[in-house]
Amino acid sequence: MSTQSYPLVTLEAIRAAAERIANVAVKTPLVRAPFPGVAGQVWLKAESLQPIGAFKIRGAANKILQLTREEIASGVITYSSGNHAQGVAYAARVVGAKAVIVMPSNAPAIKRAATLALGAEVVDVGLASSERLAVAEQLVREHGYVVIPPYDDEQIIAGQATCGLEIVEALPDVDLVLSPVSGGGLLSGVAAAVKQLRPQAKVFGVEPELAGDTAESFRTGKIVTWGAELTSRTIADGLRTQSVGERNFAHIQAFVDGIITVTEAEIRAAMRAIVATARLVPEPSGAVSVAALLFHADQLPAYTKAVAVVSGGNVAPELLAEVLSESTL
Repeated sequence: MSTQSYPLVTLEAIRAAAERIANVAVKTPLVRAPFPGVAGQVWLKAESLQPIGAFKIRGAANKILQLTREEIASGVITYSSGNHAQGVAYAARVVGAKAVIVMPSNAPAIKRAATLALGAEVVDVGLASSERLAVAEQLVREHGYVVIPPYDDEQIIAGQATCGLEIVEALPDVDLVLSPVSGGGLLSGVAAAVKQLRPQAKVFGVEPELAGDTAESFRTGKIVTWGAELTSRTIADGLRTQSVGERNFAHIQAFVDGIITVTEAEIRAAMRAIVATARLVPEPSGAVSVAALLFHADQLPAYTKAVAVVSGGNVAPELLAEVLSESTL
């Protein structure tokens, strides 16, 4: 996939998105995290503190706040395992639009319940992201809903990029940024913002070994797809997308320096480290960036100041209790 295939989001578009979503999403803090044994200074971008507990509100709000009156009247639809569902439901409620969410049957109960609590209608399907898309497209044909894509969309990318904008504004001399990656909305946006503001900074994506399709895509230079039976094995439910989006991959090829994969044990250990060191509650998907810092320093460039994006904190209480009670890695 060539970077020329799609236009890359500009700083102008990212700054416009930041202004647009200012009353819906919050500017999350950088929380200092002095992890033992880690060489440089580390901050965590606490997206778990967003109103929906995850970064997804940024892109959803940027897209939905640009809808016309007619589109709002038609209602919106998306397909999501949880956090994007909540982002769409939240932003749709702000503008008064009906929201329909197509969800996989294995979506965490906590995320499903939160989506329903925001007033959205939930349609359950099987595990494959391709099945979610097919059902959503059928409902669009039947009802005329406006699709709010989870990641492969210019306005979604620009919205997620506001996270990267805030990182550089808060820490202008940052030299390493790590972001989780699945469909690629967050990584492509963060990388676009960071690299255009501070070209010398390095940006890395992180994903589970068990759902390492983006790492393989990055290595081979073309988008590869992993089956749902493979990606659904990881504890990181927000990172189970089967392939990176085309627009996202164009941004990743243009702005990202590397993709690192982490093990399930490393993700769990990173969750414990985040709670113990920064007093933040991370979901597994949000902890992968810290797992790379803690366990894959040999794959990272030398740095003085690093920021790891903790993309969300919507973890089931019983899973968090299980992870926190385990012995260290």
